[in-house]
Amino acid sequence: MAERIAIVTGGSGGIGAAIAHALLARDYYVISLALEKPDWSHKRLESRVVDLFDADAAAAVAAEIARQRAVTHIVHNAGVIRPNPVEAATAGDIAALAQLHLGTALSLLQAALPAMKQARFGRVVLIASRAALGAQGRTAYSATKAGLIGMGRTWALELAPFGITVNMVAPGPIQGTHMFHEIVPAGSAREAALAAAIPVKRLGRPEDVANAVLFFAGDEAGFVTGQVLYVCGGASVGTLVI
Repeated sequence: MAERIAIVTGGSGGIGAAIAHALLARDYYVISLALEKPDWSHKRLESRVVDLFDADAAAAVAAEIARQRAVTHIVHNAGVIRPNPVEAATAGDIAALAQLHLGTALSLLQAALPAMKQARFGRVVLIASRAALGAQGRTAYSATKAGLIGMGRTWALELAPFGITVNMVAPGPIQGTHMFHEIVPAGSAREAALAAAIPVKRLGRPEDVANAVLFFAGDEAGFVTGQVLYVCGGASVGTLVI
C-alpha cells in the first residue's frame, strides 16, 4: 500500500482527535489543521495552527501542504454551531460558517486534487451533521452542514472516474466534545433527557464517528461514494411517538 497521508481539520480535540488517533493506529500520516496544537503527539502526526474562518489562510495552508506531500485523504471535521433562534440569526453567521464548513473543504480539495487524480485514488470524508435535517436554533449551522452534503454529492459525481470517493458522516449528539457541552452541560438533566430521547438510549462518543470515517477512508470502500452515514443512534429516523 502506498503511503496514506490524511489532512484532518479540527484535529486538536473532540471528534477530530478521535479521527486522528484512529487513522494513526492504521499507519496513516496525519496532518492536523486547527486553532491550536493537540496536547498529545505521535511520530506520524504533524500539526499546523490555522484559523479556517480566514479564507486566505485556509487556501494558503492547503497549497503549502500540497506542495510538500501527496495528500490521499481529506477529513474535514472542523465546525462551529453559533446557535441562535431565527430572530437573532444573521447573514454574517451564515457567511462565516459557509467559509469554515464549505470554503475550507473546497480549498483543501482543490489543492490536493492534482496528486489524487495522478494517483487515481483519493478519499474525501466531510463531517456533516444530523442537524442538516433541521434543528431548532441552528439556522447557520444547519444551512451550511446541509450545503456540505449537497457539495459532497456533486464532488462524488465529478471525481468518481478518477478513483476518488466523497462521502459524508453526519453525527448526532456526541458527548465529550467542547461543541456539544457548550450547549448541553455535562452531567446535567438536559444531557440525561437528550440521551433518553435517542433510540439507542445513549449519546454518541467521538470514537463512534471515527469508526464511520475509517470505513469511508479505507481502500475497501472504493465502490461507495456520494453517501451520507448518520451516526446518531437512530435520531435521524424520527422522534414521533404514537
